[in-house]
Amino acid sequence: MGLFRQLWNMIDWSVVSGLMTRALAVLLCLTVHETCHGLAAYALGDPTAKRMHRLSLNPLHHIDWVGLAAMLLAGFGWAKPVPVDMRYFKNPKRGMALTALAGPASNFLLVVLCCIPLRWIYWSAEVTPFLLWLYDFLLTLVLMNLGLGLFNLLPIPPLDGSKVLFALLPDRAYLQLMRYERYGMLLLIFLVFFDVGSDFLSRAISAVFAFLINLLVL
Repeated sequence: MGLFRQLWNMIDWSVVSGLMTRALAVLLCLTVHETCHGLAAYALGDPTAKRMHRLSLNPLHHIDWVGLAAMLLAGFGWAKPVPVDMRYFKNPKRGMALTALAGPASNFLLVVLCCIPLRWIYWSAEVTPFLLWLYDFLLTLVLMNLGLGLFNLLPIPPLDGSKVLFALLPDRAYLQLMRYERYGMLLLIFLVFFDVGSDFLSRAISAVFAFLINLLVL
């Protein structure tokens, strides 16, 4: 019992709390992002995501555990892609582009929604441990959603931005590029591993964050 108490006292609970807060924020970001992909596809006529139970806010339906661990540890991760069948869309390229945009759009909407309680907490005269945790969680959520939304707008397959860019191409070029979409992940891993473009993305996140904080919080 004494050894257990000693081990308990050795735990840095601030680190544990920080990891739990980050994990909760990651789960929420990825779940909303993927659910909105599925909802957009369903609204445009594709029932595939609904049949596979992906129109759900249950994180277990969307989480790729390796991708989740990577996002927690390295800040770069992924969820299980929502299945989309373009043949259901009246205009396949436009439908795919709108479905792709729904993910980042949901992240930016979450950012705005989080800034509203942030403003209230910031100006609240009463400071409690719960409000301090909530403020930290909302800030984490804002930064993660900004990062996820901006990162997914990059025009590199299989990120959402590539599907929007490809939709502007002629049909022949579009179909040709879609065949090589799976190789884009290798390019992304290369860019992340060698830290290419991270400064630009960090500056973009900081600029948008500063703008929103000045506009909605301060």
